[in-house]
Amino acid sequence: MTKDENDKRLAYLRGIVSRLPDKPGSYQFYDNEHTIIYVGKAKNLKARVSTYFHTEVDRFKTKVLVSKIFDISYTVVNTEEDALLLENSLIKKYNPRYNVLLKDGKTYPSICITNEYLPRIFKTRTINKKWGTYYGPYSHIASMYAVLDIIKELYHPRTCNQPITKEGVKAGKYKVCLDYHIKKCMGPCVAKQTYEDYQKNIQQAREILRGNTRQVLRDLREEMMKLSEELRFEEAEEVKRKYLALDGFVSKSEVVSHTINNVDVFSITSDEKMAFINYLHVSNGSINQSFTIEYKKKLNESDEELLQLGIVELRERFHSDAKEVIVPMEMDGVLENITFTVPKLGDKKTLLDLSIMNGKQYKFDRLKQAEKLNPEQKQVRLMKELQEKLGLPKMPYQIECFDNSNISGTDAVAACVVFKKMKPSKRDYKHYNIKTVTGPDDYASMKEVVYRRYTRLLEEEQPLPDLIIADGGKGQMEVIRQVIQDELNLDIPIAGLAKDDRHRTNELLYGFPAIHVALKMDSELFHVLTQIQDEVHRFAIEFHRNKRSKRALHSELNDIKGIGPKTRDELLNGLKSVKRIREAELSTLSDIIGPAKAKIVFEHFHSEG
Repeated sequence: MTKDENDKRLAYLRGIVSRLPDKPGSYQFYDNEHTIIYVGKAKNLKARVSTYFHTEVDRFKTKVLVSKIFDISYTVVNTEEDALLLENSLIKKYNPRYNVLLKDGKTYPSICITNEYLPRIFKTRTINKKWGTYYGPYSHIASMYAVLDIIKELYHPRTCNQPITKEGVKAGKYKVCLDYHIKKCMGPCVAKQTYEDYQKNIQQAREILRGNTRQVLRDLREEMMKLSEELRFEEAEEVKRKYLALDGFVSKSEVVSHTINNVDVFSITSDEKMAFINYLHVSNGSINQSFTIEYKKKLNESDEELLQLGIVELRERFHSDAKEVIVPMEMDGVLENITFTVPKLGDKKTLLDLSIMNGKQYKFDRLKQAEKLNPEQKQVRLMKELQEKLGLPKMPYQIECFDNSNISGTDAVAACVVFKKMKPSKRDYKHYNIKTVTGPDDYASMKEVVYRRYTRLLEEEQPLPDLIIADGGKGQMEVIRQVIQDELNLDIPIAGLAKDDRHRTNELLYGFPAIHVALKMDSELFHVLTQIQDEVHRFAIEFHRNKRSKRALHSELNDIKGIGPKTRDELLNGLKSVKRIREAELSTLSDIIGPAKAKIVFEHFHSEG
């Protein structure tokens, strides 16, 4: 598009904006093929739409949207609530490119009560309203099974799949199954249980699924008292059993006072790309509905905007008629005749906190699911988390960690391990023999190794690490700083992993002077950092052990006059250890290195004995 064409396009659009009414409504943006690319709502159409065409618009995504707009239409409504409802329906109908994308994730199961002569009750993921009435969906599977279990315990609905008819029961067409004999079904198919009694049970099960457990309890209590007055004690005892079982279930499922009835609870958990909106419905103090939806952001939408959409979507989906809605923030006239409450204390705050917890858990579960499909996503997340914790200028793609190993200053060595994208890069590991330090001086050894490591990288023009971690506290960090900053004039962040009295890593240190960085010891990031520390320790110890072993072998075999390195290696390859060489028969040694040298070795060891 040329500059003249773009100027002409903007002039056309501003002309439409100038004619917009100062009334609530929904507006739609179209691209050059007259496809709806964005749907919005406004208290004041003219004021809202004009903001897109201000010269000072600084959001990149909004600029991109405006560059794609070729036409504008709008619909005037009476109230802001109507504008919100219209916006929601248009987004679902047209799925515009620049609107938030509603994602439901997987299909959650529901509970179905069939429309049969003798209804069945079961869980399903397939919704066909011709079959029956559906309750749910249940995002918390354990809650669904708890409800199903109490219904089965109280009412024993049939579990067989055969189509049972009124005529078939009268004609004696059916036979009882195993469930009848083990008292899990009362035999309505052979009229052992009356049709009226079975239907009464199903109706009470419906009330439980609707969350009206308190009403069911009142009905059961009235029935129990009536039967007692009529001296029908066996029947009264059966009703009492149901009452006590349901009362126990209610006391477990009731999270707040049962005086809180028919209330919706909404919360939002968001980041720069996604928003997760959790919905709870509370009836008689119990949660009988919990569901979370996610929105993929397109234009840096605010939490309030997304929560408004989510409230409309979820109340419509679950046919909620609650007159009170608990939310985490002030909502400006979203729905008429609805009271919005932002609780600070009490039972309603408990419900809001529970909703927030469910939203965060859903986000965590989705993140885990995505990381299983794309392991690199987890690594990037951990790098970002470490970057934020330490305030690093960039993500720590390459991390290097140092450790020393010696016994009373003998065979002193050091090791450097390299992690790239939070994974060990073993081909880049390095070990060092300490050359300039005599005796057990860990600080001097660390200084030597760090200097050698980074002067070598600079000479070879190899990439420097994004973060150096010292296996130790403030002292080790200061030694590394002296080399990196003072001697080599490099700007590489330095952290330290300090241990407690039991030699367990217990804190992350950063900066000069070093400060403690808050990090949960059961977090994934802490586990990765301790993995780095354990790995450098293992690598240093392994190198130190190998060096001591070689020195021991060297002193044993190199003291034998007439035996050179080649013969020594042949013996070790053949017998694997000095002990086995010492104990070997002359004939065995002769087979490996020949009779002349074998005699020398044999006499050396046996003359010592």
